[in-house]
Amino acid sequence: MIGRPSLLLLTAVSAAVATIGNAVGLAASPREPQARSRLGVAIADDVSARNRAATQRGRTLDLREQAVRAAERRLKTGVEQRQQPANAAEPGQPAAPGAAPASDQYDDLARIYQAMKPAAAALVLERLDIDVQMRVAQKMRERSTAMLLAAMTPKGAAALTMALAQRNVPRAAAVEKLR
Repeated sequence: MIGRPSLLLLTAVSAAVATIGNAVGLAASPREPQARSRLGVAIADDVSARNRAATQRGRTLDLREQAVRAAERRLKTGVEQRQQPANAAEPGQPAAPGAAPASDQYDDLARIYQAMKPAAAALVLERLDIDVQMRVAQKMRERSTAMLLAAMTPKGAAALTMALAQRNVPRAAAVEKLR
């Protein structure tokens, strides 16, 4: 008696076929990450943003270090050039301490320090010789010099201000004599 198959038997066969099909499908497809909750997504976004910010800060610090090293090298070569004995100059020609290369050097340093944040520039500038501080400050824009002085320690700012004031007095007196 072959009759109609029962509904229960058909349901069991279709469930078995679906189970085998799902198993084959899962085994063949690459594993995808499970869906995350909104909190998980927010945490992951925050962590990645912090990582990007830390990387950017690291790059900025590296650039600042490179700028400071370059400035120190330039200053060191400038000091070495000034310390060379006068015998190195040709006889009969006076050595020019304020020659164009030294002027360009201070222009470059002024641009470097103006590009830095005032607090970072003040820390480095305060450690330099007062003559170098004064020449660099003279080449800087007034606003940048003011922000740099504000970021310096009171003692360092006072010393630089006095050096700038003493350096400018003879110039002002010379201008008045010409009038």
